[in-house]
Amino acid sequence: MNPVTSAQSTLHRWGRAARASWDAWWHTLLVGAQILVLALSPTSYSAGTHRRAVFESLYRATAPLLTWFLTLSALVSLVLIRIVVATATSYGLSQYALEVLVRTLVLELIPLYAALFVAVRYAMPGAQAVRKQLALQQRAGRLPERQMLLVNELLPRALGCVFSVLLLAGLSSLVALILTYLTVYGFSPWGLPGYTHAVGGVFTPAVSLIFSLKTLFFSLAVAVVPLAASAQPDALGNYTRRSDMSEFARLFSVVLLIEVVSLVGNYY
Repeated sequence: MNPVTSAQSTLHRWGRAARASWDAWWHTLLVGAQILVLALSPTSYSAGTHRRAVFESLYRATAPLLTWFLTLSALVSLVLIRIVVATATSYGLSQYALEVLVRTLVLELIPLYAALFVAVRYAMPGAQAVRKQLALQQRAGRLPERQMLLVNELLPRALGCVFSVLLLAGLSSLVALILTYLTVYGFSPWGLPGYTHAVGGVFTPAVSLIFSLKTLFFSLAVAVVPLAASAQPDALGNYTRRSDMSEFARLFSVVLLIEVVSLVGNYY
């Protein structure tokens, strides 16, 4: 093959890939903005069917995951707490164990794996279900209008994702703090003043704000990125099945970017 022709073909493929990536991210931003506007609009909840759909999504996104996530979170937290406390004690740094645990476990790890847990167990399967439904409706020649798709399908699932991530992260953080106290002080109430002082020293106003915003943006990413991809037709205008790995990679890149920004805000 002619080298010039080969180079042109390569550049053409790269250009098409870049254009497709740009279109996908722009579509994600557009759908995310539309979902946010609908979520803040009272008219989205005026009809009884819409309210019922939202409540059903909140339940389905949270109740089936709650027991398993809290159990898994408690086990992981307990293992990490034992490792950090034992290591700090062996090096004579036990006075720093509480701060390290709160910063690593509560501030960084719990919001991250709460978001990924909800994404894998609810958001991505829900997005695939929406795309499958759109494919069936397309073959039947009765695709819904975009506004109806947003209100009836995407908005309830997105609100369910946001609620689930926030609730699971909050409850898991509370469980981790309780387990930390019990591991360090046991069931004695005498360590409570020093423990609350140490935890309060970590949660300064700036750190608390960054923690809250990070968890909120995690929940928004989990809610928007998979659902936006499910509502985007391919180059031929069809709703064919997308690769779960590519969609998870796109979501993980957004979550990783949020995590990096929060780390910069906390430690620099």
